[in-house]
Amino acid sequence: MSNEPMRDHWWWRPGWRLGRSFYTWHITFEGQPSAHRLAADYTGVLTGLSTLDPVPTRWLHLTMQGIGFTDEVPLDDVDGIVRAARAHCAQFAPFTVTLGPAELDPEALTLPVHPVQPVAHLRDTLRDAIADMWGRGGVPEHAEGFRPHVSLAYSNATGPADGLVQRLAAHPASAAEILVDRVSLIDLNRDHRAYTWTDVATAHLGFGYNLNR
Repeated sequence: MSNEPMRDHWWWRPGWRLGRSFYTWHITFEGQPSAHRLAADYTGVLTGLSTLDPVPTRWLHLTMQGIGFTDEVPLDDVDGIVRAARAHCAQFAPFTVTLGPAELDPEALTLPVHPVQPVAHLRDTLRDAIADMWGRGGVPEHAEGFRPHVSLAYSNATGPADGLVQRLAAHPASAAEILVDRVSLIDLNRDHRAYTWTDVATAHLGFGYNLNR
């Protein structure tokens, strides 16, 4: 468990500004009651801590692979990437992973994902789909250093984490198994100290996928 001071997660990263949004592939958790129950189980750890912004159940997500800002990526390119991703993901069998127990990151309370390998392989598959459209040198973000996790709350201030560390240590370790059978392309926004999005397309794992958007 980290003993580092907490940092404000909501600083403006390069390229981001008010009103701007971003195309990215995420695993989202509609129809995953075990993930929702796990998030609810940690509610007590977060209660009364004004320096943390809990993630509402609707916006739980596992970040996978970005494409680019929506004002920079042509829609024809988005369509091409979606078609390629659906074709690649059709060859990828659904799998299960475990979320949790929760651990502290300097900017968030997170649920690590285990095992890492199938999620990392799925990310590589999405990168292959982008490379089909833009070439290997055109795939954004680094292939290395991927650490799959689901954030339960984001830090909105800088300061010591002692109180949260103590609460987390006193909380029974909780985890949940989830099925990964699809990945979502979303239009992601972070204007209001929260990650929210509109759905753009879905790529299903396995052969029962729909080629229509």
